[in-house]
Amino acid sequence: MPLNVWILVAAQALAMCTAPFIVFIGSIHGRILAPSPEWATLPVGLVVVGTVLAIKPATWLMERLGRKPVMLLGALMGVLSGLTGGASAWLSSFPLLCLAAIVGGTGLAVVHQYRFAAMESVKSELAGSAAARVLLGGLIAAWLGPEIALLGSAGQGDHPFLEGWLGLGVVQLLAMGVLALGYRAKSELVREAPAGGGRPLKDILRAPVVWTAISGAAIGYAVMSFIMTATPLSMTEMAGHELPDAKRVIQIHIVAMYLPSLISGWLTRVVGIPLMMAGGLIAYLACILLAFSGITFHHYLFALILLGVGWNFLFVGGTTLLPRGYRDEERFRVQGLNDMMVFSSQAVAALSAGAVLTALGWTGLLLASIPLLILHAVLMTSWLLHSRTPAVSESSAD
Repeated sequence: MPLNVWILVAAQALAMCTAPFIVFIGSIHGRILAPSPEWATLPVGLVVVGTVLAIKPATWLMERLGRKPVMLLGALMGVLSGLTGGASAWLSSFPLLCLAAIVGGTGLAVVHQYRFAAMESVKSELAGSAAARVLLGGLIAAWLGPEIALLGSAGQGDHPFLEGWLGLGVVQLLAMGVLALGYRAKSELVREAPAGGGRPLKDILRAPVVWTAISGAAIGYAVMSFIMTATPLSMTEMAGHELPDAKRVIQIHIVAMYLPSLISGWLTRVVGIPLMMAGGLIAYLACILLAFSGITFHHYLFALILLGVGWNFLFVGGTTLLPRGYRDEERFRVQGLNDMMVFSSQAVAALSAGAVLTALGWTGLLLASIPLLILHAVLMTSWLLHSRTPAVSESSAD
């Protein structure tokens, strides 16, 4: 892999810390500061709202300024998120906590573009492997984010999580340094093509391959976020587990999200995207069945491991499949639309997780995930049936 890809891996490891950080302590810190328990998961949902709101501006700026300046801006938003979260802890302000989550989400909108930048740095046949390599940075983020959250007094004392939020800001500053010193400018990329132009978006969206790619990433993210967001509260408030137990489950879950990236890029070439996505759906169903069967620590742990593996297979599969549906000059529009749908789905899932958990319980929340998996299976079947006609996937991009 080119050096540019490994620079993006390192930047992802640091900048992506915002996600596991807020996933782990967002609902817990929210429970401390929120006016009522129903609002506890709002910060976790708002980080995704921030991502959704920033996707269109981020891709618009990248198309005009290049990727590197916008990547640096995204890391700066991560720094501001840490400072705002620190202010929320110092002032015991729930609105500031929500603002920190939104600002952090805007930075993550840029981080999620790293995988496309990596794919554009290599030959087309290695695009899946490049995207998977960048996701490996999440392995470090999975461990580092929750560890930062528990710095200092953590959830105790007069200003719970203050040191953690400030630590997050420092890590984001390090990400800025890595990008500033190591990432190559847009003009140096191997697969550069003129921005703008191309077909109308409605014509691009007529291709079943595009909808299959988007649904793989969007539904994969929505189901994962729905279950993951509810897990810390389900474990600590309903099943009687301790906070460190919930931390370990979330950390190992996020490791399980990114560790398969060691082989998932290779799998897209060897077994093919359809089989890999089918494997993701099977992992999700196994997760739900295991979570149904009990509420011990190990039930949560292994269910969340399966959830992470399923997410990786669907997300990497969808990301790798997406370029088959657009020309190079159309990439920013289609990538922006893809991420808008992906993280809008995640936002709805994260925002609704607390209410669904309160109303229906853990079992009801798991049942509510199943229709989404069925929807992706239907869309994938439709694509495969259409692809039996000659050169369907190629014609979508020609």
